[in-house]
Amino acid sequence: MNPSRRTLLWLAVAAVLAVVVAYQTVSAVGRSSRALAAQAGMPTVAAGADVLAGITVVPARTHRYDYRRSVFGDAWDDDNDAPGGHNGCDTRNDILNRDLVDITHVSTKRCADAVATGTLHDPYTNAVVAFTRGPKIGEAVQIDHIVPLAYAWDMGASAWPYRQRLRFANDPANLLAVAGQGNQDKGDAGPGQWMPPNKSFACQYAVAYIAVLRGYALRLDQPSADVLREAAATCPTG
Repeated sequence: MNPSRRTLLWLAVAAVLAVVVAYQTVSAVGRSSRALAAQAGMPTVAAGADVLAGITVVPARTHRYDYRRSVFGDAWDDDNDAPGGHNGCDTRNDILNRDLVDITHVSTKRCADAVATGTLHDPYTNAVVAFTRGPKIGEAVQIDHIVPLAYAWDMGASAWPYRQRLRFANDPANLLAVAGQGNQDKGDAGPGQWMPPNKSFACQYAVAYIAVLRGYALRLDQPSADVLREAAATCPTG
């Protein structure tokens, strides 16, 4: 399967499952998505439907200045349901295994199948990025939270118990391997401030973003709501 298409299928499956389950079970996508991905296609949007139905939209994002990365647990945990999760390898490695192609592995103290090398077909920029494990390991390829942790904190996650925050931070439905520079450019911005430069990925990004918001009952700021509706309008209808 074409690598870029494989990534799109993962997002389509994550979106479908996250829409129909409560936040406690969104991460179940990791257990079943290999089989479902073979059947999934480009995300479709029902004609005339409000893609943000059920999501609370607020006028603007209010930044909470008590956010810090540690409120979502250490980066990274093994608390995820990606294929092979709960295997002693952290979530970052599991997502690299999921999203990269032409992978080779190396055994480490903690992870028997750590990704040593691989190739990323970056959905955000459409660039092809070589990955090699070693010093500055996180620079070329990074794992992006589609809905950023700081954004989630501002939009409802600050009220969650710790285990829920840990689950969110390691949920494969909200994670994507991307080129490091694109991830840095995005930061903690919502869609109203940042969208993937690769315009052909707008539909998939919007559908995945909306699915995570709905699955975790997170709020959305109005400027981002406008952008997500516009991006979702580029999806096929069905």
